[in-house]
Parts: sequence; C-alpha cells; structure tokens
Amino acid sequence: MYLFQRIEETFMLYDDSKKKVAEFILQKRSKLTHYSMQEIAEATYTSKPTLVRFAQALGYAGWKEFMKAFVEEAYYQESHFSDIDPNYPFSISDSTKDIITKISDLQVESILDTADLLDTAALEQAAERILNAAHVTLFGISPNNLLGELFRRKMESIGRLVYISAVDESGMLSSSLTADDCAVMISYSGNNENREPMRFIKKLQENQVPMIGITSGGNNYIRENIDCILTISSRERLFSKISGFSTEASILSILNILFSCCFVKNYERNLEYKIKNSKNFEFRRRASLVDMKEEG
Repeated sequence: MYLFQRIEETFMLYDDSKKKVAEFILQKRSKLTHYSMQEIAEATYTSKPTLVRFAQALGYAGWKEFMKAFVEEAYYQESHFSDIDPNYPFSISDSTKDIITKISDLQVESILDTADLLDTAALEQAAERILNAAHVTLFGISPNNLLGELFRRKMESIGRLVYISAVDESGMLSSSLTADDCAVMISYSGNNENREPMRFIKKLQENQVPMIGITSGGNNYIRENIDCILTISSRERLFSKISGFSTEASILSILNILFSCCFVKNYERNLEYKIKNSKNFEFRRRASLVDMKEEG
C-alpha cells in the first residue's frame, strides 16, 4: 500500500483535525512543496504539533521525513502517467466521446503499468502452485471475487477447478485447505488483518497452505505474510473515486496472464481439451461475421 493510500485509510474515516490535514495533502500532492509547514497548518486550521503527530502516526520521525517520502511518491506517480486522474477520470462537462477516450486510455495505461510491475519469477511460481494444487480457492470481496469468476471459468475450460469463496463461507474453507491445496488472496489495500480476506491468512499459514497474493504496491499485511506476490497497478484512492476502473483492469490483466502461464505449461493438451469441449457444449453458437466463423 502506497503512502497516499495509507493516509486515506488512516485518517479519512475520522472527523478530526488530522482528517483536514489528510484532505489537504491528498488534494495538493506534488504541489505540497509550495507550502511551508506554517502555511499548511493555517490552511487546515491546525498547528505544527498536529502535523508532526500526523507524520508520526504514519511511522515517520517528523514532518520533514514524511514530506520527503510523500513528495517523492507523488512525483513518481505524476511523471510516469498521463494527466488522467484515475479517481475522477471524467468530469460533468465531458462529452460521451471524451468519456470513451479517457476511460479507454486509463485502462490501457493501467494494463501497461501492470505488465511493468509483474515479476516473472513470481508468475511462474504462482502458476506452479495452482497446477500442483489439489484444490484452488480464491478469496476476495466484491468486486474482486467477481473478476475471479472470469478466472475460474477460464481455468475450468482446461479442466482445472477453482473455487470462489463466498464471504460467509471463507472461514470454513480456509480451515479445510491443506498443504496440498492453494489459496489466492486478492485485496487492493491488503492491509487490515481483521478484514476479509486478510483475516484468513493466519489459519492458512497454520495449515501450511501455499498462497498467492494479488495486491497493491508498497508495504501491507499481505506482502508481509505471503511469499508469492503479483502487484496491482496502484494509483487509485481507497474511497474517494468514481469507480475502480484502473484497479479492475489491472486485476483482470493479472488473472488473464496467470491463466495463460498455466495454459502454456501443457499447451497442446489444453488447447485440444478446450476446443473439443467448446465444440461439444457450445455448438448452438452462430456467427454472422466472416472472421468469427469456424472453418468447416
């Protein structure tokens, strides 16, 4: 979890002086260096000691250390991506054509960033864990578990069963998995060990279940407790946004790449299996476009 996300998670749910500081920081981002400590205190109706306590609550010795880390992170984000805000990619004045362009550009940007963030060794390890598992269970809350359903269907098309854990059954499932199985944990923040799906990690560790974590960059609970991590493109805020356009595109991209890594391990067999079953069970499908028609 990146620093700007930690700020939102730590302070935005409370109605106090630190929330005012958090809102100001998140709004100004890389322009924060234009303000002195006194000016920030005045703008947020707080004080210098409040700013110091704010920084210390995030694990920094003082305000200067916090400012250095935050500005470096903000600069990296703004210098590596377009000017489309992933939280508010379109405005009330945008036309339909504007929305099409902006959402498309945002999702393409997210997929390309995901590709840069993915570690090939971790991907290969994740594919091996899935293929060697007796049972594969995916843990996550909506909408991540809905994206997981697409992964489940793809895996099923090559004869590999993946279970999507229902929220009210995750406790029983995590307790029933063993060292012969595999658990896939999807969480954007990945940071609260008392929330789902993170709260099941300890039980899975006790049962020695191999795990795969799909989560955001930066430090978080999932990264500290799972040794195989696939990184989500992480530019969205946790709460203040129109929707998770960027995150959803990133997670879906990761799951599609993971499926492909599993597929290629036994390419000829999987391709034959998939085509044979598609012909047997989807024979009612018809295409009017020439390029979509099957030969013969």
